[in-house]
Amino acid sequence: MDGFFSQALVLLGAALILLPIFQRLGFGSILGYLVAGIIVGPLGLGLVMGGDQVLHFAELGVVLMLFLVGLELEPAQLWAQRHRLVGLGASQVGLSTVLLSLAFWLLGFPVNQSLAIGATLALSSTAFVVQMLVETNQLGTPQGRSGFAILLFQDLAVIPILLLLPVLAGGQSDGESPQLLAGLAALVAMVLAGRYALNPWLGWLAKLRNREVMTASALMVVLGAAALMEHLGLSMGLGAFVAGVLLANSPYREQLETDIQPFKGLLLGLFFLAIGMTMDLGLLVESPGTIVLYLVLLLAIKAAVLMAIAQVRSVSWRSTVRFGILLSQGGEFAFVLLTQARALDLVGSDLAGQLNLVVALSMASTPLLLRLTTALSPEEQGGDARDAEHDSIPSGHPQVVIAGLGRFGQITARILVGRQIPFTALDADPDEIALLRRYGNEVYFGDVTRLDLLRNAGLEHARVLVLSVDDVDDSLKTVDLVKQHFPDVTIVARARDRHHAYALRERGIELVVRETFESALKSARLTLMQLGLPESTAIDLVRSFWELDERMLNEQFQHRGDQEKLVEANQRGRAELASLLSDKN
Repeated sequence: MDGFFSQALVLLGAALILLPIFQRLGFGSILGYLVAGIIVGPLGLGLVMGGDQVLHFAELGVVLMLFLVGLELEPAQLWAQRHRLVGLGASQVGLSTVLLSLAFWLLGFPVNQSLAIGATLALSSTAFVVQMLVETNQLGTPQGRSGFAILLFQDLAVIPILLLLPVLAGGQSDGESPQLLAGLAALVAMVLAGRYALNPWLGWLAKLRNREVMTASALMVVLGAAALMEHLGLSMGLGAFVAGVLLANSPYREQLETDIQPFKGLLLGLFFLAIGMTMDLGLLVESPGTIVLYLVLLLAIKAAVLMAIAQVRSVSWRSTVRFGILLSQGGEFAFVLLTQARALDLVGSDLAGQLNLVVALSMASTPLLLRLTTALSPEEQGGDARDAEHDSIPSGHPQVVIAGLGRFGQITARILVGRQIPFTALDADPDEIALLRRYGNEVYFGDVTRLDLLRNAGLEHARVLVLSVDDVDDSLKTVDLVKQHFPDVTIVARARDRHHAYALRERGIELVVRETFESALKSARLTLMQLGLPESTAIDLVRSFWELDERMLNEQFQHRGDQEKLVEANQRGRAELASLLSDKN
C-alpha cells in the first residue's frame, strides 16, 4: 500500500484491532504491537513496506520515554542510587558479555567476533522493559528500580562498545566513532543550561499562555538534547534522559510531562510495530536450528546472570525468576551495533540478519515467558514481604492536590507542610511560582483545567483536591473534570462570591469556602468589641449571623433560578437578621 496516509491508516487499524485482544488475553500491549507489525509488514500481508525507515523514525518514542523517566528522577535521588547503578549495571553487562562471548567462541566463532556479539547481546531493551514495568505498575518497586538501574548503565555502556568495535575489526576509530571528550563537554553544557537557562526560558514562554508554544518547547528540549548526543556519536536516549533529570526539579515538570506523554505513547507503539515489521521470519524457515540455538543461549545466559545478581541481593526465588526473564531479551541498540559491526566487516550480512532476528524474537518472547511464570507461580496475597523489607520505599503519591497556590491556597499548604502531609500544588502564574519556590514551596506550573495534567499530578491517587484557583470559569471546569474522572476525590472549593458558591453547590460540592466570609466575620467581631460590647456577646452575635447566613444561602440556592423568590428570601432574611440581633444583649 503506497502513500504515507494509507500506511499510517493500516498501522493504526492493526494496532486498534490486536491490542485490545492481546491485553484482554493478558499478554500486554507489546506483544500485540509486534504481532500487528508482523501481519502488516513485508513478510505478512505486505500492506506496509520500509520497516527500517519506520523503525528509525519510531526510535523517537524511546527517546521521549527516557526523557519522561528522567523527569521522575531528581539529581539527588539519582546520586543516591549510584551504587545500585554501577554495581548492578556493571555486573550484568560484564558477566553477560563474558559468558555470551565464551558461548559463541565455543560454537566456532573467532575471538574478536565473539566479543562483538557478546557485548552487543548483553544489552537489554529499555523500551520493552520500562513499558512492561509501567503496564504492571512495577516501575517503583525494588525489582523495577533495579531493572531500570541496569538499563541506564547499559545505555552508558553503548559508548565504550561503539569504541570497541573498530578495535575488534582490526582498524582504528573512524570519524563516526563517538567523541568521548566532546560528549562529556556536551553533558557539562547541558547541566549548566538546565540550571541557568531552561527554567527562565520556560517561564518566559509560560507567560504567553499558549499551549502550543509550550508543547513545541517541550519537544525542542527533548529532541535538541537527543540530536546533540547523536551528533557526537553517543546515545540519543542518554541525552534525553539527562535533559529529563536536569528538569526534574523544575516548576514546569508536570507541564512538560503532560505535553510529551501523547507523543511518547504513539511513537513508542510505532517502535514496537516497526520491530515486528523488520523481523525476517524467512531466516527462521531457512535455518531454524541455528536461530533457536542462538535465542536459547541469549535468554538462558542473560537470565542466569540476572538471577545470580538477584540471589546475591537476597531476593525471593519467585522475584528472582521474574527479574531474570524481565531483562533477558536483546535490546534496540543491538540493531545499531550490528549495523556498525557489519559496516566494519566484523560480522557478515547473513550472521547480522540472524542476530537481528534473534534479538526481535527475544523481545517477543519476554511477555510470553513472564505470563508463563505468573501462571506457574501465582503471586501470594500481600506480595513478597522479603523484597519489601529489603528495599522499601514509599509510593510518593500525594494525599492532597492544591489547584492554585495563591494567597488562599498557601494557607492550606503551610499547614500540610507543618503536618508533613505530602501534596502537589499547581498554579498557572509563572511569576507567582518563582516567588513561592524561593520560599521553599513545591509548586509546579500547569493549567488545572487539563485532565491530563491533573492525572500527572497524581489526583487519581489523592484523597482531597483543594480547589483555590482565582478564575470562576476555571474553577467550575475543573470541578466538572474531577467529578467525571475522579469521583472518589473529595473537593474543598474556594468560592469568590455567593453566585460562585451556588454554581459549586449545583455541581454537588458540599465543602464550599467563601474566600472573604470568615475573615469578614472576624472583622465584625473586633468592630463590635471596639464599640464596647463584651467579647462573649460579640462572639455570640457573629455566630448567630453565620448560622442565619448559611441558612439563607441554602434557601437562596434552592430558588437561584427564580428572581422574585430570591428577592423575597433576601427581604425575609434581613428582617429575621434584624430581629435576631436586636434581641442579643
